Amino acid sequence: MLTVSDGVSAGEREDGSGDLLAAELTAAGWEVERRVVPDDQDAIEVALAELAARAGLVLTTGGTGFGPRDVTPEATARVVDRPAPGIAEAVRADATAKTPHGMLSRGLAGVVGSALVVNLPGSPGACRDGWRVLSPAVGHAVGLLAQETTEHEQT
Repeated sequence: MLTVSDGVSAGEREDGSGDLLAAELTAAGWEVERRVVPDDQDAIEVALAELAARAGLVLTTGGTGFGPRDVTPEATARVVDRPAPGIAEAVRADATAKTPHGMLSRGLAGVVGSALVVNLPGSPGACRDGWRVLSPAVGHAVGLLAQETTEHEQT
């Protein structure tokens, strides 16, 4: 899990969205490794590549809006091998149904090596809601990427 935030990385702000997302993942049985980087495209790219090399799922929080330093989608696009637009569209559609501001998220999703990477917005509520959209399907996606036998292949 990667938190992208100048304030959190500088120790000036608490990582509310990262804390919430880590708790949600842990409660769902996922092992969580956390990292924090500033809103810097190169730092985000390096962190994404390193995390994707060790994990089947990498969720990011922060840096998906319209602010001048919100570059998480650009960094993600540079490391993604295969885009997964349906995932980002589903998260955005759910957010937009709750608030018109949901359409302002520029988050992406895609495959990096054998890992699924998904960008979530930086607010705790958006992370909670985004995880609830992802959770029913993400285990299956990670299993497919790991080339595990999935439920529909066993019949």
